[in-house]
Amino acid sequence: MTQREIIASLPEHLRPFVKEQHYEHYTARDQAVWRFVMKHLTRQLADSAHPVYLEGLQRTGIALDHIPSIEEMNQCLAKLGWRAVVVDGFIPPAIFMEFQALKVLVIALDMRSIDHIFYTPAPDILHESAGHAPFIVDIDYAEFLQSFGEVGMKAIATWADLQQYEAIRKLSILKECADSSDQEIQAAEAELQGLANADAQPSEAALLTRLHWWTVEYGLVGTVDDYRIFGAGLLSSLGESANCLDDEAVRKIPLTVDAVLTPYDITREQPQLFVTRSCKHLSQVLEEFAESMCFRRGGAPSLEIAINAGSVCTARYDSGMQVSGVFCEVLRDAVGNATYLRTEGPTQLAYRDREIIGHGVDYHAAGFGSPIGHLKDFSRCLSFYTIDELKAHDINIGERVSLEYLSGITVSGVLDHVHRQDHRNLVLSFSDCTVRDLKGRILFDPAWGTYDLAVGAAIDSVYGGVADREKLQLYKPTPTTATPKPTADDALMACYRQVAGLRGKTADADQEQQLQDMLDAYPAEWLLRAEMLEIDSTALRQQLLAELSAIGGQSAELARLTALVLNSR
Repeated sequence: MTQREIIASLPEHLRPFVKEQHYEHYTARDQAVWRFVMKHLTRQLADSAHPVYLEGLQRTGIALDHIPSIEEMNQCLAKLGWRAVVVDGFIPPAIFMEFQALKVLVIALDMRSIDHIFYTPAPDILHESAGHAPFIVDIDYAEFLQSFGEVGMKAIATWADLQQYEAIRKLSILKECADSSDQEIQAAEAELQGLANADAQPSEAALLTRLHWWTVEYGLVGTVDDYRIFGAGLLSSLGESANCLDDEAVRKIPLTVDAVLTPYDITREQPQLFVTRSCKHLSQVLEEFAESMCFRRGGAPSLEIAINAGSVCTARYDSGMQVSGVFCEVLRDAVGNATYLRTEGPTQLAYRDREIIGHGVDYHAAGFGSPIGHLKDFSRCLSFYTIDELKAHDINIGERVSLEYLSGITVSGVLDHVHRQDHRNLVLSFSDCTVRDLKGRILFDPAWGTYDLAVGAAIDSVYGGVADREKLQLYKPTPTTATPKPTADDALMACYRQVAGLRGKTADADQEQQLQDMLDAYPAEWLLRAEMLEIDSTALRQQLLAELSAIGGQSAELARLTALVLNSR
């Protein structure tokens, strides 16, 4: 499938987050950075990465000598039942998880710059493709990754989580942009640090992000004494993939669900890493955490978590009815059962993830409230009664109806309409309706208009986001030009292209003179010299080695880079 065919096959609400890869936009130096990093990573990881890694690179269309095209990757991933799309930098975590649940790898478009070879502040194609894709060939791991997406897209996030995402995205863009001032970066760092230091209980989404970090991104597999690397963050980092092997500097901890208690700092190398026994163990830990989440537990406690989150969430009745909005109140009975829920602001009513016609956010713009529970003298949930059975209980369309719940909540009004689907009563709409609780509090007044009652005996699931994502989008797509692209030096890029064409060949006299001219024109371009070492040129070899050694003396970062080149000769 082509890029556009894959984009067209995605759910409509996900398409705006996907970009098209214009392969010609990668510069000759981008390609050289890819070759440099992949050459040294694969050497470095030959013994320390999980054995699947090198096999996975080949089977997922990731070559060592050039940046992969999305078409190359998709031809290979299709055989594994997966697809890949490209995006611009960080996307909202819930959207990322939804892609993963659909078995779609999200690949960042950009290639890390020559200034960020050891650590890139923004997602890049090397991390996303060479880090994440190889382990898709392991069926157990691929299933774990998909399950993580399915769980992750249900996690309840807070507005603070969304603010933190926006702050991380802003900081990553500023750090990657050569034109950013120190003041801009410092201000963005301070903003992110302030959000990170906020004294608040981490949300489900935040805790799950930690588990993702310590497994998918920075995981080790084996035992604390004998382990291999499988986390994408380690596999794509020249520095940390080596440094993490130092057991004195980096503590190794057996993976348990307690890993969610350990926060992480994206700006520095990790002081500890967690070791899983196997992919099966990963899935067990994920499942253990999922069991604690509101989408599995439901009930009043989960509604309280949604209320405290202050974000759009969905509550699902046991009838299948779904209410999506910002929850502001839940009433309970003496034993803790939820008896009434209420939202404020735009609310969506849905059934089986499809918005009920006429019950979108425009109609329920001011909020929504409805009882939860069984009716007195009814042997089962009201949703399962036929129209004839309702008539036997004096519930007739066009007539005044009184409903009394076991909780003491009463609904009294003229029944105008019953919305039914799949032989179930889902929404009862009343005019001239009054709703009171046991203490006489007015929960709905006739002057407020039509009262729509959601039918269900219990709330069996509460989760983040909306039920029908096609009708209501919560996350704005990343702007088309959000990540600035540096201006390339055309003459320098021409040098890189010429050198790339000579790699593995013997240079003649004219070509050697051209290479010498390049060296004279760009005395600080260490990567160009590293590329030239791949050309058979006795005349230039010693000069290149000497110049690389001299460049390495200019800074600690350059010393590390040139040492990799010199030590591999």
